[in-house]
This record gives sequence, C-alpha cells and structure tokens, in this order.
Amino acid sequence: METINSLVGQINSIVWGPLMLILIVGVGAFLLIRTAFMPWRKISYGFSLLWQGRSPEGVGDISAFNALMTSLSATIGTGNIAGVATAIAIGGPGALFWMWVTALVGMATKYAEAVLAVNFREVDAEGKHIGGPMYYIKNGLGKKWHWLGFLFALFGAIAAFGIGNMVQSNSIADALDDKIGLDPMMTAVILIVLTGAVLIGGITRIAVWAGRLVPFMAFFYIVFGLIVLLINIGNVPAAIGTVFSHAFTGTAAQGGFAGAAVWAAIRFGVARGVFSNEAGLGSAPIAHAAAKTNDPVRQGSIAMLGTFIDTIIVCSITGLAIVSSGAWTTGETGVDLTALAFSMSLAGGDYIVTIALTIFAFTTILGWSYYGEKCWQYIFGVGTIRIYRVLWIMAVFIGPMALTFEGGARAGIDLIWLVADTLNAMMALPNLIALILLSPVVFKLTQEYYANK
Repeated sequence: METINSLVGQINSIVWGPLMLILIVGVGAFLLIRTAFMPWRKISYGFSLLWQGRSPEGVGDISAFNALMTSLSATIGTGNIAGVATAIAIGGPGALFWMWVTALVGMATKYAEAVLAVNFREVDAEGKHIGGPMYYIKNGLGKKWHWLGFLFALFGAIAAFGIGNMVQSNSIADALDDKIGLDPMMTAVILIVLTGAVLIGGITRIAVWAGRLVPFMAFFYIVFGLIVLLINIGNVPAAIGTVFSHAFTGTAAQGGFAGAAVWAAIRFGVARGVFSNEAGLGSAPIAHAAAKTNDPVRQGSIAMLGTFIDTIIVCSITGLAIVSSGAWTTGETGVDLTALAFSMSLAGGDYIVTIALTIFAFTTILGWSYYGEKCWQYIFGVGTIRIYRVLWIMAVFIGPMALTFEGGARAGIDLIWLVADTLNAMMALPNLIALILLSPVVFKLTQEYYANK
C-alpha cells in the first residue's frame, strides 16, 4: 500500500505541479481580461438574475436558481472546512490569499464554462438536457477532438466515486462517530437510504433538494462563522494583514506550525482553491447545462456566482476564523483545525463544524452523483444510468465501513483521496484546452448579449 501511495503521490505532484497551477490561473486571467472584467463588473447583475431564476424561464429541466444550487451542493463541501484548514496548515496564512486569487480569476472560468455548456448542450433519448465539457468539445470542436471529450468523461466518471462519494461518506461517518458516537454502520445505512431516495428522481429531484439544503447550510455556517469573527474582531485586521504579508514572504515556524515557503502558500492555496470552487475542473457546467434559460450568457452570469460564494465568502470565513483565533499555530490540520478555531471562540463550536461538515458532505454526494452519471452516460449511453446509480450507492456504503477496519482501510481512504485529487487535475486539462480553443465563442456571445441588451 505504501508503494502505491508513493507512486500516486509522485503522479499527483506532477499533475498539480507548477504548469497546471499556471494553466488554471492563466486561463482564468485570459478569460477575465478578454471579457473586459465582466464577471467583476456584472456581479450585481448576476445576483439579480439568480433571484429571477427562481421562476423557470426558457428551455431546460431545472430552474436557473436550482442549477446554481446543484453546482454549489457539489462545491460547498469538505473543501470549505477541511481543505482551507489543510492549505493554511501546510502553506501558512498566505495560502488564503492565493485561494482568493484563484477565485477572482475563476469567476471568469466558471462563466465561460456555463456559457459553452448551455450553447452546445443536447437533448438525450429521455428528453433531458445534457451538457458539459464533453459536449462542448464534441459539438464545438468537431470530430477530431472527440477523444478529448472522452478523456474528460472517463476521468470524471472515475473521480466522482472518490472525491464526490467515498471520501465524503467517510468524512461524515468519522465526524459523527467522533462527536456523538454514532456507529459507522448506522451512518452507512442512513446515507444509503437518503442518497437512494434522491437519486431515483434524477436531476429534477437532486435540484429540488439542493435548492432546499444549500441555502440553509450556507446560511447556517456563515452566521456562526461571522459570530466567531465578531468575537475575535480585534484580531481580524491583523489576521488579514498576516494573510497578505505571508502570501509573498512565506511563514516562519511558530507554535506547532513548522513554517512554509512562498511556493507552499501558492501551491496549496491554488490547489485547495480549485478543489473547493472547482473553477476550471469542468464539473459545474454539467449542472448548468440542465437549466431552464433562454440565453447562455444569462446562465453564465449566474454560474460565476458559485465561485464567489464558495471561496470569497465561505472559505474566507473559515480561513479568517483559523488565523484570527491563532489556532493555525497549534499544529492541528484538516477539519480538526477548523473545529478548534470555532471551539476556541464559541462554546460548542466543534459541534457546529460537525453539523456543517455533515450537511456539506451529503450535498456533495448528491451533486457529484449527477456529474459522474452524465460522464458515464456520455461513454455508455443513457440506458446504463441505473447501473451507475447502483454502483454509486454501493460506494456510499464503502466510505463509512472503512472506519470499522484497522490500518489498511484508513490507508485505503487516503489513497482514494490521492487518486481522486489526481484525476481532478486530469479532468481539468481537457476542459482548459477546450476553454482556450472555444473562447472566441464565449467572447462573441457575450458581446452580442450586451449589445442587444
């Protein structure tokens, strides 16, 4: 197992190396500049469209509002709690700054993804609207690029079982076992029942549940996170200063923190930022392709809000809570670091984090089930979807049950994390290539929309 972990770790360090990070940020910056910073200038317009999008308008299967909620159900997850904490624990407070940078340029990436997804979407044999990178590669770039769409779908279908399924159910079971002593077997059974009940209804039911759970869970976490920041309000200005200064100077060792160079802050800030908001990964446009909309630019303007909400709001609250409380110097990492930061400032703060993590992880399972299903459908056809759903529910069971075994199972979950993280990067590559090649379409549609408007 150690040999396999080492091998996958080496591959991971390559695919998430400097070239990938430069490509992700570079493509986002290119799209941002060529759209004349439209995602920044039109953010209030995006929120107004989101509010209007609660009432379906146009052709599609789910409302524009629920399309964003489905997207957020997959992005607002363990990355917002454990991912931010891990980035700060390894890269120092400066990692949060680079997460912000990734999000600010990622808004343009997410906008372009959704515009292309709606513009090049199809209707399958069951009358459902389907789209995403594999479809805008197929319909936008032509037959000679079909292999690229196939690779994206292949990586996406496999990665979904790891990052969107087993690691999420394992995190839920681990948190509930630690805080309230709930047996992992019971957690597995509950998750199977809940997940199966939602998946039977496909994207329509997933979207309905996402539309209910995501606003609630985001509001719940943001409110308590702001309370933590208010309690530490005297430290918040200094914390923000620390984030900016350490982003360019590195972080010296202090307390239980071992110290980190500038490169560590950049690497883990960008990588964890992408892991959290998924801008450039190509997953979110799969949900937005199903939206009821009469214009690709309208849905793109709503889609870009996902990156803003996920990273600029939710991840910032986690990061500033960790830095302002001083918890980042204790040597803790992951969800334990976030829980410590909340509990240092608020009685029962660790239970608040546990509740948030449980809901976040469950909605991630729902959101990624749809992403993986559409990737599977692209390869094997719509008639095989039931097979995928059965496999998905079986995988939900495996995550919690890993906690009931000694040693090897824990190492197995760690390996699944690593493999899924690697496949995420391999998903991003075909998508980023397609975004560059199809960017003229994005620019043309954007110019036409605002010229007519």
